Amino acid sequence: MEALSAGTKAPAFTLPDTGGQQRSLAEALKKGPVLLAFYKVSCPVCQFAFPFLERIQQQIRGRDDVQLWGVAQDDADDADQFARQYGCTFPMLTDEDPYPVSNEYGLTNVPTLFLLRPDGQIQLSSVGFVKSEIEAAAAELTRSTDAPVPIFKPTDNVPEFKSG
Repeated sequence: MEALSAGTKAPAFTLPDTGGQQRSLAEALKKGPVLLAFYKVSCPVCQFAFPFLERIQQQIRGRDDVQLWGVAQDDADDADQFARQYGCTFPMLTDEDPYPVSNEYGLTNVPTLFLLRPDGQIQLSSVGFVKSEIEAAAAELTRSTDAPVPIFKPTDNVPEFKSG
């Protein structure tokens, strides 16, 4: 089974974040789009990608009409340590073994991103690190920002793709 594709209805879920707070996707979508970023703390491509996702978070910080959530296939302590190590300030949820939410979303690799519209439809499905798809997700989430900042700087020397 492949990761769910764009145009598919995203499965609803509730997962705890690293602080123990339950996060409901259905409730979040009532406020606006949600970008889900599934990962494992041991994944080198996730370690590479997440600081760039934090740049998106910095542009949407303080807004409640768009959200970015990390979804770790690890326990809360490891996910929290990952967030600190890679400078991520967005909520980190935990989807521990046997990975019920990851399985519902058809994950075979991480990182995998899903940009969800408020109606629950998947607008973007991205497996691995795909620069253009991260830029597309960022553009969507920062659309109403006065002057969105590019996620990738010329000095970043970022490849177009890294497989997960």
